[in-house]
Amino acid sequence: MKRMAVVLAAGQGKRMKSKLYKVLHPVCGKPMVGHVLDTVKATGCQRTVVVVGHGAEKVKAYVGQDAEYVLQETQLGTGHAVKQAKDLLGGEAGTTVVICGDTPLVTAETLEGLMALHEGQKAAATVLTAVMEQPAGYGRIIRGDDGGVQKIVEQKDCTPEEAAVNEINTGTYCFDNAKLFAALEKVTNSNNQQEYYLTDVIGILRAQGDIVLGYQAHDAAESIGVNDRLALSEAENLMRQRINREHMLNGVTIIDPASTYIAADVVIGADTTLYPGTVLKGKTVIGEDCLIGPSSEIEDSVIMNGAEVKHSVLNQAQVGARTSVGPFAYLRPGAVLGEEVKIGDFVEIKNASIGDGSKVSHLSYVGDATVGKNVNVGCGAITVNYDGYNKSRTEIGDDAFIGSNVNLVAPVTVGKGAFVVAGSTITRSVSENDLAIARVRQENKPGYAEKIRTRAKAKKDQSSPS
Repeated sequence: MKRMAVVLAAGQGKRMKSKLYKVLHPVCGKPMVGHVLDTVKATGCQRTVVVVGHGAEKVKAYVGQDAEYVLQETQLGTGHAVKQAKDLLGGEAGTTVVICGDTPLVTAETLEGLMALHEGQKAAATVLTAVMEQPAGYGRIIRGDDGGVQKIVEQKDCTPEEAAVNEINTGTYCFDNAKLFAALEKVTNSNNQQEYYLTDVIGILRAQGDIVLGYQAHDAAESIGVNDRLALSEAENLMRQRINREHMLNGVTIIDPASTYIAADVVIGADTTLYPGTVLKGKTVIGEDCLIGPSSEIEDSVIMNGAEVKHSVLNQAQVGARTSVGPFAYLRPGAVLGEEVKIGDFVEIKNASIGDGSKVSHLSYVGDATVGKNVNVGCGAITVNYDGYNKSRTEIGDDAFIGSNVNLVAPVTVGKGAFVVAGSTITRSVSENDLAIARVRQENKPGYAEKIRTRAKAKKDQSSPS
């Protein structure tokens, strides 16, 4: 049976009080609509239509080619929103799931269970429900004697008996596609809000004798729809717990889950340990047997097996196997470290590759450079890569030794096995196995320090008031 999805993403979200359109607000590093689309995709939907309205171009720019689009120019209710997809989906046969773009916590397992029940029972509609201890504000699910959904009653319209029901409507549905669009033609806006409600379809289908079912979510948290910053924070917290739990069940040690942030798309190998304060963002991939943290922030980076990152910031960097980074290192975009490299404290690497076994142990900057294997870069050494107009590269061969406080003024090459003496400013290339020294010859002036102190004291005494 063909599966389709309609994702409702037209609302502005005024209660968010934000310039960013509601469904684009991130939860664990991914816009809410992105979570929903991932869930829909995981259930095998062959066509997905996103209903856009406010911020349509920005929503489409984020989603890209992963969906088809229809525009709801004026927001006249959920039924009106779904009806905009008629030209695209109205002629299809199969199952259509309707889900809101601000419900990031709905899981693929729950959505698959909903669709499986719907298809197995040949229902016209199946409502995703949840049980809440405090259901105030939610539409109630009223079931008939046969256990099917008889109607959905909004909070303001509930009788005392209906208000006591704690099974609520989550706003996610499955429909027989043909019956959905046929019923939408019968929906009216004869209500106080003068809107076309998708919930009215349930009553229409039930009245004409169709099967309408309810599928209860195992976790009521999945029903959260994000309408303000408080709900966004709650969704973020619940999603973070879910992500951390999944990684721990997959063999990752998280010392303090409450202080560890892992974005939705991060991949982590087994037997890796995350220490408190770790922040993993974007599409970061971490291998097995790594030690990450404490207090490290890593974004869109790849870290290979057995590497260690302590108290450091990495952005679009690659770290080889068994390499150590930090404490207090900064790997900027384009930093590529080989295997068994050591990057120590207060070292910054930018757009540079560091070969296997090389060391940049402390207080150095290596930018726009290629550093070979088994190179030692001493304390305070830097590549001078920018002349105010252009960036230039530095090339350092295998087994070279760069002394402390060396300035390598690019473009410049230091050959294989070369030795650059501490304190040198190198402006010309150094050949293989040569020693380079570029500093003014030291001159000692006997007793001159005492003369300076005497002169300074006399000047101070002359300027003091008598």
